[in-house]
Amino acid sequence: MEEGMQLIDENGKFNVDGLQDFVTATEFAQSGLSYAIVAIIGSQSSGKSTLLNQTFHTKFKEMDAYNGRSQTTKGIWIAKCSDIDPFTIVMDFEGTDSNQRGEDDAAFERQSTLFALEIADVVLINMWCKDIGLEHAASRPLLKTVFQVIKRSSKQPKKTILFVIRDHTKTPLERLKKFIFEDIEKIWDAVPEPETTTLYEFFKVEITALPSYEFQEVEFKEQVAQLRQQFVHSTCPGGLVGDRKKVKSASFSIYAEDIWKTIKENKDLDLPSLKVMVATFRCEAIAEEKLKCFTSNMRWLAIKEDVQTGPVPGFGEDVTSILETCLSEYDIEVGHFDQEVRNAKRKQLLSNVLMVVHDAYDTMLMHLYSNTVNSFKTSLEQSLNEGREYVASIHLCSQSCLREFDEGCEDAAIQQSEWNANEFRKRLICNMLSEVMAKYKKQITHAIANTVESLLEASERNTWASVRDVFECNTEKAISEFSDAAASFDLCSSEINTKFQQLREYARNLLEMKAKEQADAGRVLKRMMDRSKQVFDNYEKSISWYKWTTETNLDEIERKALSKSLRILSILAAIRYDEMPDQIENVLYSSLMDRIVLNPSLQNTPMEAVLDPLAVDTWEEVSQNSTTLLKPEDCVSLWMTFIEEIKPMVTDVKSRQDARRKTRSNAALAARAVARAAVGVAVGAAAGAVGGPTAGGNLGIAFIKRVMRM
Repeated sequence: MEEGMQLIDENGKFNVDGLQDFVTATEFAQSGLSYAIVAIIGSQSSGKSTLLNQTFHTKFKEMDAYNGRSQTTKGIWIAKCSDIDPFTIVMDFEGTDSNQRGEDDAAFERQSTLFALEIADVVLINMWCKDIGLEHAASRPLLKTVFQVIKRSSKQPKKTILFVIRDHTKTPLERLKKFIFEDIEKIWDAVPEPETTTLYEFFKVEITALPSYEFQEVEFKEQVAQLRQQFVHSTCPGGLVGDRKKVKSASFSIYAEDIWKTIKENKDLDLPSLKVMVATFRCEAIAEEKLKCFTSNMRWLAIKEDVQTGPVPGFGEDVTSILETCLSEYDIEVGHFDQEVRNAKRKQLLSNVLMVVHDAYDTMLMHLYSNTVNSFKTSLEQSLNEGREYVASIHLCSQSCLREFDEGCEDAAIQQSEWNANEFRKRLICNMLSEVMAKYKKQITHAIANTVESLLEASERNTWASVRDVFECNTEKAISEFSDAAASFDLCSSEINTKFQQLREYARNLLEMKAKEQADAGRVLKRMMDRSKQVFDNYEKSISWYKWTTETNLDEIERKALSKSLRILSILAAIRYDEMPDQIENVLYSSLMDRIVLNPSLQNTPMEAVLDPLAVDTWEEVSQNSTTLLKPEDCVSLWMTFIEEIKPMVTDVKSRQDARRKTRSNAALAARAVARAAVGVAVGAAAGAVGGPTAGGNLGIAFIKRVMRM
């Protein structure tokens, strides 16, 4: 019985004898409660019979595409599935929207759809992917009526609705699922009573998609084979029909006949008025035609092309005129149709046309935005060159450019839309403010960067107090001037405060950057070496070679050099943003300086025992506003490297001191010898006066020789 049997003909006549023969021939009665009934509904020529034949290996008559698209299945047909457990019956329903049946006899569609949902366990709703969202192609009108009837029934067993999307395109399946779920939920919720029930109390909804049978036959058959597997053991828990609360008895023929009779006699299933249906169909067709007319309108195409290269004068007026003509023509052609329907379709037409126009409108505003930005920069530069103050120039140029932009946006406005240029205007103001911010950031940089760098290089005791003065004074000056300039843009207080904060953060980041540059280990070490060398050089330059007094103790000079170098380390250890005192210098002195110079008893003590206060990652007793540049362990490492590198310098200074001392000692001896020689000469002279020249000369020479031997 795979070929099928006509259960209900196109006139609504139920084939009682034929169904009884079918039940007997297929041994349906012997299946007991283990069976499933599958029905398929959908629009005409959508491939319903083909899908059933491919999935269930039935042989329903299929449409011959070479003979045109026409009605193939008439009424309702039934067949037994081949090689599927449990016993499964499929029902092929006449397509909806049939041209042969016409608008006046569409009641059969709704009656047959209700019959499918009443008698079947699983109802396949066959639909084209391209038709998702359309009123009739997705069987929405049928579902509306069926839901109204089913929602009133408290005894309705749970059914499975399986939407089969045909000719699946690139649109992700998850997005299509989301749309379908939202759509059927809206249909269900639109039924007024009872409000306590939900769609999923009556239906289990599944959605699948298949590629094109005509162009992707191999892929189509592969996915159909997977679909077929869902009907194997379908009555088991979790299967497609496993959720049903009860199973009809095998007296299927009597049950089916009673259901159809009830549906035929139920007046609640009457179609909406023919007037509304005709209005819906014709208004949709006319709206679609007018949309095509708009998109092919030569004036519109010219505007669309011109706006790509620059602003189009009269853009809004021209587009408004073309759009108004489109809507007027629609109104004339649908004037005799149902008012509610034609108004709804007019609204949809307007929405569709505006979607076409929107990109061109945005492009127009983008041109206005770009031109105004350039105009602002040019006029500001010109105003400054003419000698105006910066704040006055900002006020003059911003107001002029914003007025120009607003006039352009007004010219681009489309009357039928509710669009405005607020977002573009905000972007424009933001761009102008960025120019102003850049100016004051540059001002902060010039005022702070070099000065802070010089102060940190000097590293005097009051370094951070001086840095704070420079930082705070110039930052607040820039903020004050920016506040005057920003008054031109009518910003709210929160926006102004945000900009103030950005300037402060910029200045702080600049300060931190400069401080980190100066706290680089290589720079710090070089500066410490230079500072020590300066101390030793000053000491040596101060020594008088003509003053024979005792020199200053070199240990004191060495301590002074180390002390000044260590001060550099303590200053660059952290950024002090406030006046709160800290113990960094004391910790460094007690842990490093005292061990190296002052306390000889610690010379043989392991370094670890002395550096405990520095064996941490952070400085203690430091203000929360401070930012660490050199951690304690970094200071230890730098100091030990410094001590090793300064040793040759100290050794050279000591050597030169020893050389000076030796030279001075020899000079003193020579001076004493010369003095004694002078005394000898004097003695000789005296002797000559007494005993004659010879005696005096001999006596003087003898005295000098004795002195020289000494």
